[in-house]
Amino acid sequence: MELVVSGVSKTYPDGTRALNDVSLTIPPGMFGLLGPNGAGKSTLMRTIATLQEPDSGSLHLGNINILEEKHALRKRLGYLPQDVGVYENETPETLLRHFATLKGVSSASKREELTDALLERVNLQDARGRKLGGFSGGMKQRFGIAVALVGDPDLIIVDEPTAGLDPAERVRFLNLLSEIGEESVVILSTHIVADVRELCTQMAIIQDGQIIFEGSPNAAIKALEGQIWEKTVSKDTLSDHGTRYSVISTKLIGGQPVIRVCDQERPGPAFEPVEPDLEDVYFTRMAEDEYARSVKAGAEDMA
Repeated sequence: MELVVSGVSKTYPDGTRALNDVSLTIPPGMFGLLGPNGAGKSTLMRTIATLQEPDSGSLHLGNINILEEKHALRKRLGYLPQDVGVYENETPETLLRHFATLKGVSSASKREELTDALLERVNLQDARGRKLGGFSGGMKQRFGIAVALVGDPDLIIVDEPTAGLDPAERVRFLNLLSEIGEESVVILSTHIVADVRELCTQMAIIQDGQIIFEGSPNAAIKALEGQIWEKTVSKDTLSDHGTRYSVISTKLIGGQPVIRVCDQERPGPAFEPVEPDLEDVYFTRMAEDEYARSVKAGAEDMA
């Protein structure tokens, strides 16, 4: 079963064009939607989840027309939004039983069985009787996944799930998502490149409401082999290097700026070849998109 997004656009009343003719084909497994804050990720996720209408376009999950059969889609959907809202005075087992009822699990024994299985799966069995208000951020995220898994969904959407988690909680959460991705279409919407690199076999990059890349992370990384160069520079020459070379990223390592450049040939003295990674793919695609936009804008101005 695939999720097919075709020509979806959305402009908000204030004139912000959040989505511009977005088309994606998302297969079963973990799919990463990568982009900076404000790129349109959450708008697209909310549209797929039937929480808002697009201005144009179509969406299908298998044979379900999402825009015309919202109720059918919601029966097969698990959704973990960016901000997990919880009833802080309730316990996870109480709320999971409640959500199971909403999903149509009418038998009390079945609800209890489902609650036990979900708490076990997200490693919250020992906290089943604690109030959610006392949970850490990572525990709340794991509870959110448990809620998303009620009803054994075919499509699961997780929006910025690891933002704000400490390293240990992030690892636990990513391991959990990896297990879930073996069974359903799982969309991981994030601005954190490492999350996509560690989990996803397919991905897309979105910028200013448009898809600027869709494909395999591994294939995209391989395509950059022999084209990524690195150089440690002084802080007072950083600006000059930015002017002379097509710098795609800069990091501080040991207090010194380290720049990376994408080029077919060695761009200059002291540049050393390095193995590309998914961050290089991301920054290269973003830079290419910005360049294409500037060329287009210049051509329009001249016309």
